[in-house]
Amino acid sequence: QVQLAESGGGSVQAGGTLRLSCAASGGSGNVPCMSWFRQAPGKEREGVATITNVGSLIYADSVKGRFTISLDSAKNTLYLQMNDLKPEDTAMYYCAAPEHCTWCVGPNCLKRARFDIWGQGTQVTVSS
Repeated sequence: QVQLAESGGGSVQAGGTLRLSCAASGGSGNVPCMSWFRQAPGKEREGVATITNVGSLIYADSVKGRFTISLDSAKNTLYLQMNDLKPEDTAMYYCAAPEHCTWCVGPNCLKRARFDIWGQGTQVTVSS
């Protein structure tokens, strides 16, 4: 059973940077389609960034140009580099992966229903 563990959250001022990590363990190899989601208080969990089964990088419009998703396959660790953080980025950030990584296109790749395995989350707080 694959397990995901996030780290790297914290409190920063607007314009600051953070780098989140998600370590995958318990599987037989690399975990495909690992992704980042976030959930702010009182809001739905939303997709932030994903790496598709063909290696495409998909981002939510709200983070394009500021966040970068990357994967270190040797370490089975997913990263999210977050630059120019804004107060509206404040949320619990979750790492997620599907049990079966299937083909997808564009924003559909960030649909919550595609993902079955979730980490515990790491809190990001951005103050103005």
